Amino acid sequence: MLPTIDPTTTKSWKKLSNYFTSIGKQSLNQLFESDNNRAQKFSLQWQNLFVDYSKTHIDEQTMRLLIELARECHLAEAIEQMFRGEKINQTQKRAVLHFALRNLGDDPVFLDGRDVMPEIRTVRNQMKIFSTQVRNGDWKGYTGKPIRNIVNIGIGGSDLGPAMVCRGLQFYGHERLRVFFVSNVDGGHIYETLRHLNAEETLFLIVSKSFTTQETLANAKTARQWFINQGGKAEDISKHFVAISTNTPAAMEFGIDPENIFHFWDYVGGRFSLWSAVGLSIALQIGYESYEELLKGAEAMDHHFRETPFENNLPILLALLSIWYTNFFDCATEAILPYDQYLERFPAYLQQTIMESNGKSIDRSGLPVSYKTSPVIWGEPGTNGQHSFYQLIHQGTQMIPCIFMAAAKPLTPLSEHHQLLLSNFFAQPEALMKGKTAEEVRAEMLSKGFNEEEINKLLPFRVFRGNIPSISLLYQQLTPYNLGAITALFEHRTFVQGIIWNIFSFDQWGVELGKSLANNIIPELAHDDPIQTHDGSTRQLIHKVKQMRKS
Repeated sequence: MLPTIDPTTTKSWKKLSNYFTSIGKQSLNQLFESDNNRAQKFSLQWQNLFVDYSKTHIDEQTMRLLIELARECHLAEAIEQMFRGEKINQTQKRAVLHFALRNLGDDPVFLDGRDVMPEIRTVRNQMKIFSTQVRNGDWKGYTGKPIRNIVNIGIGGSDLGPAMVCRGLQFYGHERLRVFFVSNVDGGHIYETLRHLNAEETLFLIVSKSFTTQETLANAKTARQWFINQGGKAEDISKHFVAISTNTPAAMEFGIDPENIFHFWDYVGGRFSLWSAVGLSIALQIGYESYEELLKGAEAMDHHFRETPFENNLPILLALLSIWYTNFFDCATEAILPYDQYLERFPAYLQQTIMESNGKSIDRSGLPVSYKTSPVIWGEPGTNGQHSFYQLIHQGTQMIPCIFMAAAKPLTPLSEHHQLLLSNFFAQPEALMKGKTAEEVRAEMLSKGFNEEEINKLLPFRVFRGNIPSISLLYQQLTPYNLGAITALFEHRTFVQGIIWNIFSFDQWGVELGKSLANNIIPELAHDDPIQTHDGSTRQLIHKVKQMRKS
């Protein structure tokens, strides 16, 4: 296993800290003025993706030192350990093999000396047969009608990944099929989803790695009862319920036919599982051939990540830039801003991918870290965000690095809309970088007829400080292949950050405490007796809920 290295003790970190005092004082405008070739130097083309990171506070020396940091933290060895199937998820004693799920070649992937690819190919073939039957109308419901509605019931990685991709690739969807996602244990979510559906044309995908997830099982049981109430019988469940799980006995106990259980494995973390049978909803929506294109795009990014030198390696470069702003500029957040309505769920997906992976304060030695790890990830599609939170980015008190994303070619025939969209995609990073000086504001106001008193009063409110960093990611078009590549790009970026921060990115113990406390509270809500456990605030809130229910 890798040696555990506090990154702040490395020579490169100390050099970066010293260099920051000079490069950090230079504005982005100054960096561009001093180098006419800056845009070309700090951009990278890979297949159908183009990344421009020139609007960041870096120069050649910064990048050399950041890459030196990656090497000092043994990143190359860490990458090989993951691809060799070593158990890098040490707190759970598991390998991390989500990349194997999109391995479409003949290369074996070994775990404990055993090639896992045959079992992965078996499940892929099961997905292909099943999705083709449903899409062709050959899979019939209990009254003989083909399936029209697909309801994916899961939470976390069993929801966010497939939901993001299904929303992102809905342009390629089947004309008959509608895909819905239910995740929240709040009864309103499943109630509003089911109230306009009919059981005879509805297929449920119950997605739970352990088949014990509280929220998922609650929604699954409600779905099963709804199905019975709508006229289905117990023997009809096999035509309308399938499970995606590692726990076959529990799925069978729920009533699901063994032939309708799609397996995946402990070496696949939930937030990296859309490439497995968890992506069945994707295959159903866009067809198995297009689903394979998604896998191919991710597989191509895997090869790029593993084989490309650090200097031209997209996941590594993006990870290092994030570390640069998180740890040296003290930036607390990053904004993900897709100028693509189809990617409206992409920021939410990345929230889990990044923050659940790297929201850690204990290093690989079990000691508290003395530096920041994951920033807060947030965002919305453009241009909606421009009329919402961009005010904060432009004129707020915090520096917020941004990642802008856009397709060069639209999927829809509405080309005028796309021109308008792209004009904003280009304008916003430029505005964030350049800002608007007091002199520019004054000249503009004079040209519009403002008098001196009005100018002096209003001028401070119209100044934009600028110097706000951004990265622009262009892709040719939002195809399954390109979305697969982009998603894998951010997965590997997250892994690189975790290695350099000396944390374990593939566990998520932080989600467990609240769950265990909730299990203790459930029986306490079932009666009116006074509660003696918990803190005073929680006791009061439970008591207040019971009072409100009575009234």
